[in-house]
Amino acid sequence: MNSADANRLPRRAFRLIVTGGGTGGHTYPALTAVRTLHTRLAAAGRALDVLWVGTADGLESRVAAAEGIEFAAVATGKIRRSKNPLKLVSPANVKDMSNVPRGVGQARRIVSGFRPDVVLATGGYVAVPVGLAAKMCRRPLVVHEQTVRLGLANRALARAATRFAVSSESTLPLLPESARRLTAVTGNPVRPEVLSGQADKAVQTLGLRGFDRRLPTVYVTGGAQGSQQINAVVRDALPWLLSQANVVHQCGAANVAALQQHAAALPGDLAGRYHLTGFVGPELPDVLALADVVISRSGAGTIAELTALGKAAVFIPLATSAGNEQAHNARHLQEAGAAVALLGEVTPESLRNAVAPLLTDPHQRIGVAERARSHGRPDAAERLVDVVLSAVLG
Repeated sequence: MNSADANRLPRRAFRLIVTGGGTGGHTYPALTAVRTLHTRLAAAGRALDVLWVGTADGLESRVAAAEGIEFAAVATGKIRRSKNPLKLVSPANVKDMSNVPRGVGQARRIVSGFRPDVVLATGGYVAVPVGLAAKMCRRPLVVHEQTVRLGLANRALARAATRFAVSSESTLPLLPESARRLTAVTGNPVRPEVLSGQADKAVQTLGLRGFDRRLPTVYVTGGAQGSQQINAVVRDALPWLLSQANVVHQCGAANVAALQQHAAALPGDLAGRYHLTGFVGPELPDVLALADVVISRSGAGTIAELTALGKAAVFIPLATSAGNEQAHNARHLQEAGAAVALLGEVTPESLRNAVAPLLTDPHQRIGVAERARSHGRPDAAERLVDVVLSAVLG
């Protein structure tokens, strides 16, 4: 934002309503965008006044509280998908759908009272009533889509949006024609700290004294709670995997004891190259810097981080993700040669076949990593803030 643009902004604090949540995939990109906008405005001598609108018991309410952001709750309803049309009128769906008009009424009162300069919606069911309320109150609405395919909430808001932001060019054909000309490809915001890790710091912090730095390092993760599927297949492939690489395995707190028991039977030299942990917290950027190959789910946030960093990855999509979006995310990168995706039955043998070329052939690993980096957008938060401001400045 240059000085001319800054002068076109209101002299008072810039007022933003942000909405989106339910999962980290919707919540954390919104938070990163808010932080980036705050920094951008502060550099221009402007203040930011933020109100986060979400569900009272959602992740977004906890994130907003931790960040010191004012929060307001509205009613919303989750539509449970099914290939059987009769199941769409299940009692649970009917009950939740009845919450939507109530949520729109609540959101309209909130938007009317707060009078934001712009509303930013990042998906999740709660974004629908707030986005519709923005349209009713004639407030600019920016909608951001994190995944390759459009989520249900963002699909519903596509025609109401003043501006639309997507993470991939592949999403553009899925938008209504009227929305495409209002759309920018921004990428998916990545927390800046993720991009600043130091491999040597991970070795020191985690005490990886048995690691052989001449070998590649594999980081295995199934998310904060761990993944039973990923844990089981890595456990059964572990002796072979450790013969080829060092392994940092984030398995979820509930799964540590069982995996420790299994690891106790490993020969000493292999056991020294295996670091098992329930949770990776502030040290995550350093662990990612250390990793040559990542084995993980393929949620939008994970893909944004790994492509921004340029990491070779083997994705094991979560089969129950909404709209099968994780499989679509993984397939999209695999078709570009930017990742390996296990889209069928996942076994120790299929994992070994997927990982082996990346561990034994440095040229292939580097090639996949470089193609992954070509899909990454480390400046996605800045690009999204550009779109938010353009909705106000025109």
